[in-house]
Amino acid sequence: MTPQTSTLKVPGASLYYEMRGSGPVLLIPGGPQDAGVFADVAGHLADRYTVVAYDPRGNSRSTFDGEPQEQDLDVHGDDAARLIEALGAGPAYVFGTSGGAQIGLNLAARHPGRVRALVAHEPPSMMLLDDPSPSLAGMRDLHDTYRSQGVEAAMQKFFSENSLSEGPGQDEAGPQDGPPSFEPSPEEAETSARVSGNFEYWLAHGVMPLSLYRPDIEALRGRPVVVGIGEESIGQPIDGMGKALADRLGSKRAAFPGDHMGFAPYPDRFAETLHLTLRGA
Repeated sequence: MTPQTSTLKVPGASLYYEMRGSGPVLLIPGGPQDAGVFADVAGHLADRYTVVAYDPRGNSRSTFDGEPQEQDLDVHGDDAARLIEALGAGPAYVFGTSGGAQIGLNLAARHPGRVRALVAHEPPSMMLLDDPSPSLAGMRDLHDTYRSQGVEAAMQKFFSENSLSEGPGQDEAGPQDGPPSFEPSPEEAETSARVSGNFEYWLAHGVMPLSLYRPDIEALRGRPVVVGIGEESIGQPIDGMGKALADRLGSKRAAFPGDHMGFAPYPDRFAETLHLTLRGA
């Protein structure tokens, strides 16, 4: 299904978004990702929902009015709330993955009236770990590598240390089985090129704010929040972060197909799991 595309002017930026179907679901990508990584999942959901995916400010087609700014989770949360309001479809179901899950948690805590239910898929909530220092040291080392050696060296380090393959959806953590064995479509190749173009902004302005963000547990407790974890991520550091969040919230956990990027190789199964999880939230 070809999406309807549009932009929304927000303070300090313009947000690009894509819309398919009928009935509100907002999809928030993580790290350097943009709306394009959800194209296949959105297609499988569009017969049941109005599916809106967007590029968070600073990524791809969501541009700043002036110079790039340090990522601020409150600003991201406000952006998502304004988008839901502009669509006139709230309260909305919200799905966020990785850094996008952190945005979703901020949105649900600070704008609860805009969120019908939130699925936070593999959030890198390392600040909720009993001892976050090893994880934080790794992210600081990544940031230092970028500053001293540049984007390519930092991203090679990131992909290698997190068992990720280079591709359009790679961001905070999680294993990956390797590059796809098939030729990407023109749309997938275009998404990959855009996301790769976001790496420097993410390394310079996003990796540390996303890593240091601590969800507001008191504001979220009792809210309809489900923590998603990939079946292939069990036992990985990201699994521990998700468990720490779920335990503190006293919320449900849901198993999703694949790993940190499970929506890419398994869009049909992932979409069905998301649908069932939202309905049960």
